[in-house]
Amino acid sequence: MLNNKISKLILIISFLVFLITPTLVLADRLGTDMIEEGNIHLSNEDPRVVTVKIINLVLTFLGIISVVVVLVGGFKWMTSGGNQEQVGQAKKILIAGLIGLIIILLSWGISTFVITQVADITTWP
Repeated sequence: MLNNKISKLILIISFLVFLITPTLVLADRLGTDMIEEGNIHLSNEDPRVVTVKIINLVLTFLGIISVVVVLVGGFKWMTSGGNQEQVGQAKKILIAGLIGLIIILLSWGISTFVITQVADITTWP
């Protein structure tokens, strides 16, 4: 019983590290150097560029979650041992992960298109 709890705790911690590390690396690209010694400085960067960076950061984070869901579904399927109930649950998890990934890719395409169109018709001093 204790071994099962420890393995679940290790799995949860590694899952969180897997999700947080790429997000922190990408957050560094947003210009976190604007905060120095407790003072917050405004950036001279174009607000459209900052918006694109934030959207890409959020969609990257969601994409990582979707890929993890697909991996969990595949793992569940591979460890089902032929049990049809577990295979059915694994298929549902895989389908949900793939639908999520498709939605994320479509939203990235739509947001990229909209931002490019808005950038073409607006100017920034």
